[in-house]
Amino acid sequence: MSRSVQVPPPGFDELTVDEQIDYVQELWERIAARTEDVPVPDWHKKLIDERLREHRDDPSDVRSWGEVRGRIEKKLRAKPE
Repeated sequence: MSRSVQVPPPGFDELTVDEQIDYVQELWERIAARTEDVPVPDWHKKLIDERLREHRDDPSDVRSWGEVRGRIEKKLRAKPE
């Protein structure tokens, strides 16, 4: 059953951008806390299957979490503010 909800909710536009982000994050955490209710689209499942298949075909083609994290942090530091 789908209900009509006012978007954005009353008062949302009066929040600062940081407050709006916090609000949305809180909403997501409420949804994510009920993982059994969060649908997983078929295309996500297919992508996971494809990635697992690729890994089984070539298990040497991997990167450690430290390497991945380092690359992400380097990209974030390089972005102008």
